[in-house]
Amino acid sequence: MVQLEKPTFDVHAFLANAGLGRRIVQLEPKQNFFTQGDSADSVFYLQKGRAKVTVVSTIGKEATITFLSEGDFVGEGSLAAVPGLRLATATALTACNALKITREEMVRVMHEEHDFSDLFMKFLLERSMRVQADLVDQLFNSSEKRLARILLLMSEFGQPGEPEPFVPKISQETLAEMIGTTRSRVSFFMNRFRKLGFIEYNGRIRVHKSLLNVVLLDHMPGNNAEKSPILGLPGEKSKPRRKPPVSPVRN
Repeated sequence: MVQLEKPTFDVHAFLANAGLGRRIVQLEPKQNFFTQGDSADSVFYLQKGRAKVTVVSTIGKEATITFLSEGDFVGEGSLAAVPGLRLATATALTACNALKITREEMVRVMHEEHDFSDLFMKFLLERSMRVQADLVDQLFNSSEKRLARILLLMSEFGQPGEPEPFVPKISQETLAEMIGTTRSRVSFFMNRFRKLGFIEYNGRIRVHKSLLNVVLLDHMPGNNAEKSPILGLPGEKSKPRRKPPVSPVRN
């Protein structure tokens, strides 16, 4: 009996075209891929455009979790052992093309096609590292440095073909939510970055390579208004300690 060879699986073709259990969807800016509380029944692969993921608390406060760009998956939580509800909302920031893959088809191809499961695991690891870096950034860096990092991530600085890329349209309120500060502080930092030549800010934000100095080298003229001073640096004068008062000794 002649055994038929299994056709070679092409990961890129799978993610680029519609087929069994998958279809291409197009979204306009501000349109949702899915909404928090929806049934988690599919995974999206972003082919083109930019998007964001947000969550809303029980009291109605919204927070932006992350931004997505071409080549990212979103809604991967639907692959949990027990299908449930969406824990966040994914919204298009620009016009987007995405491949919508049903949960069943996603599980099947991950089990049967190692090239695809390798690619998906690589994405999950990178996403996990990004979340960890975001947490470290939130805990240890000043709000000014966090803003610089967010702008660089949103512009995908360092990607080929876009040496001085634009950031997708985003409000200062959203930036303030992401870095944990007020809109007025974000406005102050943005004006400061513009005056120093790190960004151009005229309707849309254009990021320059020099902004990397803020994140990588911490080169920022002047003192950071939101960063606590570090004591004990060389050449720094320390204030003399006051001796506690001595209580009189009674006979």
